[in-house]
Amino acid sequence: MRIKGFFAFITMLAAIVSSFAYLETNFAELFSRTSLGQMAKFAKGFLSPDFSHAHLSTIGWASLETLAMSAMGTLVAALLGMVLALPAAGRLGSLFKAFARLVLNALRAVPELVWAALMVLAAGLGPNAGTLALALHTAGVLGRLFAEALENTPAAPSEAIRLAGGGRIAAFTYGTLPNVWPQLLAYTLYRWENNIRMATILGFVGAGGLGQMLQISLSLFQLAQAATIILAVLILVLLVDAFSAWIRQRWISL
Repeated sequence: MRIKGFFAFITMLAAIVSSFAYLETNFAELFSRTSLGQMAKFAKGFLSPDFSHAHLSTIGWASLETLAMSAMGTLVAALLGMVLALPAAGRLGSLFKAFARLVLNALRAVPELVWAALMVLAAGLGPNAGTLALALHTAGVLGRLFAEALENTPAAPSEAIRLAGGGRIAAFTYGTLPNVWPQLLAYTLYRWENNIRMATILGFVGAGGLGQMLQISLSLFQLAQAATIILAVLILVLLVDAFSAWIRQRWISL
């Protein structure tokens, strides 16, 4: 075991050294006086955020746009995911199950950035493209999670309602949904938290919001303005995380 561990360590060390050699990393140049001076100049400009009234006002509107993109995208994704989750869970037969799972796999296989680039071409620049991109990818993720939750839900309550004369809709509404609702809510809120971060990144391909402002500021080397935008992103993410945690505790406790 010691010999195997030694050879594993040597192999790992050789792989790391080979990686640095292949990438031609020059640490001497990285820590040279010129490089350190450039780093200090960058940090000085970046660590002096722009808190002017005009810039903060623009950031406020862009933050609302980013928040709306993430919320609308997650809401549409949750509705579409639930529609696809029902057949994906086998509620409508094996043929619909295979088709729904294929659609869900296709939706989540394409990253949000790729969806955003496609939606920018289809819908033009702005928050509409970002909302559609988030909705399509998140629908694939939530639909798969919802389907698994439905498959693991006990069937006895809904079957009891069916035996008592209730229809499929009543059996699902009163027999299945109350048991699976906390899971569905937790999955949706978790994806909303992720979509807040992703909505910022989508702005780099022209999908609007704080990300588009950040991309413009960085491309123009406006470091002070970019630092303020990053702070706004951080505050927005923290607020959404706290709000979603409060919602989860409130609904799950009920």
